Amino acid sequence: MTELLQVTGLGKRFGGVQAVADVGFALRPGEVLALIGPNGAGKTTTFNMLGGQLRPDAGSMLLNGTALGGKLPREIWRLGVGRTFQIAETFASLTVAENVQMALLSAAGRTFGLWQKAAAFEREQALALLALVGMQDQADRACNALAYGDVKRVELAMAMAHKPLLLLMDEPTAGMAQAERLQLMALTRQLARERNMAVLFTEHSMDVVFAYADRIIVLARGRLIAEGTPEAVRHNPEVQAVYLGTGSTYDSQEPV
Repeated sequence: MTELLQVTGLGKRFGGVQAVADVGFALRPGEVLALIGPNGAGKTTTFNMLGGQLRPDAGSMLLNGTALGGKLPREIWRLGVGRTFQIAETFASLTVAENVQMALLSAAGRTFGLWQKAAAFEREQALALLALVGMQDQADRACNALAYGDVKRVELAMAMAHKPLLLLMDEPTAGMAQAERLQLMALTRQLARERNMAVLFTEHSMDVVFAYADRIIVLARGRLIAEGTPEAVRHNPEVQAVYLGTGSTYDSQEPV
């Protein structure tokens, strides 16, 4: 199958710290890829370069042959890259449906003046997206009244509003109970398969990683140390020593 995302020789330095060095991997449509590693491994830096929040110092990132490096986050979004965040990004005072409608407005490139009401804009499409994530029956509740796991589902519906080719999920299950974690990632993998959408996610909950990733890439000190199926990565001696086992030699005070 043709690769959707190709990352080659990616590098980023902050002063005297080489946060990411010569990282490369590929991602196919419909595939779910986990990016893991200890604190300071370079996961967040890699993620932010893909999303446009940081510019790489070296290497290339190609989405369907189009270079992502140097583009702004909104430009990358327009190319078909969606994103969810470790702390859910929703409008707390708006209803569930209105949050998704806001995402649909953005996807359509539409703006409304303060004198105009956007409450009716693409409501049926918003409800259809909410149905995908099991939240249609809560469409008219305010987001600030939802359980955290449900807010994460709303955020996923919002990310799906512009039909992304690639979905980046930064710690998607942070702060969730185990049952909620597994449900959210099962849903994400289902959407990836049904929509032929590639998913790249970072995660510290290994139950989620090994249950739902098709492949795993492992970073340590900014370098790729392993890549493969969950079973292969689980039994990789270097991964066990650095991350999965006790006494990691790559821990740092701050995540990078």
